[in-house]
Amino acid sequence: MFDLGIQELIVIFVVALLVFGPKRLPELGRSLGKGLAELKKALQEAKAQIDSELDQPAKPDKTDIPQSLAGMPEEPPREKGEKADEPVSDEKEKRGKPEE
Repeated sequence: MFDLGIQELIVIFVVALLVFGPKRLPELGRSLGKGLAELKKALQEAKAQIDSELDQPAKPDKTDIPQSLAGMPEEPPREKGEKADEPVSDEKEKRGKPEE
């Protein structure tokens, strides 16, 4: 991942020691270690959840419809001469609603 040699690590440690001081450096190291451990655990949980979701069977398709619902039309019946891809006009909508 990172190609850091021993010399780069020593430079990073010296800069951190100068910036944070010898008293806060161990505390920062512990906090960083805990944070990385929590991140790793969260990533593993997310990966496990995604894997379990992918392993579950897919939702049932139209072939699994119960017999009681099999005869029902998918779309409401249309008036005579009305095309399926034609939008419903305003006057057709108004006929079904009481006037205000």
